[in-house]
Amino acid sequence: MSAKPLIGGIEAGGTKFVCAVGTGPDDLRAETRFPTTTPEETIGRAIAFFEEQARHQPLAAVGIASFGPVDPDPASPTFGYITSTPKPGWTNTDFAAAVGRALGVPVGFDTDVNGAALGEARWGAGQGLDNFIYLTIGTGIGGGGLVNGQLLHGLVHPEMGHILLPPHPDDPHPEGFCPFHGHCLEGMASGPALEKRWQARGETLPPDHPAWELEAHYLALGLVNFICTLSPQRIIMGGGVMDQPHLFPLVRRKVQTLLNGYIQSPAILSGIDRYIVPPGLGSRAGVLGAIALGAQAVETG
Repeated sequence: MSAKPLIGGIEAGGTKFVCAVGTGPDDLRAETRFPTTTPEETIGRAIAFFEEQARHQPLAAVGIASFGPVDPDPASPTFGYITSTPKPGWTNTDFAAAVGRALGVPVGFDTDVNGAALGEARWGAGQGLDNFIYLTIGTGIGGGGLVNGQLLHGLVHPEMGHILLPPHPDDPHPEGFCPFHGHCLEGMASGPALEKRWQARGETLPPDHPAWELEAHYLALGLVNFICTLSPQRIIMGGGVMDQPHLFPLVRRKVQTLLNGYIQSPAILSGIDRYIVPPGLGSRAGVLGAIALGAQAVETG
């Protein structure tokens, strides 16, 4: 039996919840997943799962890596809330406190992408780095990361998916698909944007379809903005859209083209294959990130 404290993790997505208990990627004791319905039902199912697992070994903490927007500020009266989300029924949901009260353990709470970034820092492609960003390109686009070894927060938390991009002249839908901002990164390059633009799901489009050149263009535009503002030591890109194996090489090449030699770093000029990378934890980055948030709650008291 591991001497490390047993941690519960909730990867709370707008479509599904993934809950697990363990101590890290080599020690996941149990896992379950179920659809995201109402807050009462969905959070209740998560609590019931952890109560059952705690019968075998007590949990030291639970980490929640949640869809948002959320309030991650421990000094705020609405810390642990899902706030102004477009997800019906979830606005102003007191998520973290509900879990903490029911289970009687500390709760670590952050965005799903900040959680995944923390998991990648501990066990994945961010190990040994002080500054990097993690992006998920899927149903939405979100970004989190570490700056000087700390998860990135500020006024609220990063909303990297909503930086505004100039539409490409060949885009058949230059207006974009975000209900808030139109042609932001999420509105141009998320999975639903791909599907709406081409009337087909991304995974059904062949590698030579014009969708991928356009997708890579918008993703590269976003990455160039992040490189020039945050100067990350690495960019980790997860999410279902990035499962297309031909997409990473396209994005890397377009990033180099757009930067046009301005950033004189070997990581960009000759090491781009090791600079823009998939998650080291693969599809488990989210739930392992939640466990990392719980472990951090134990460590910080």
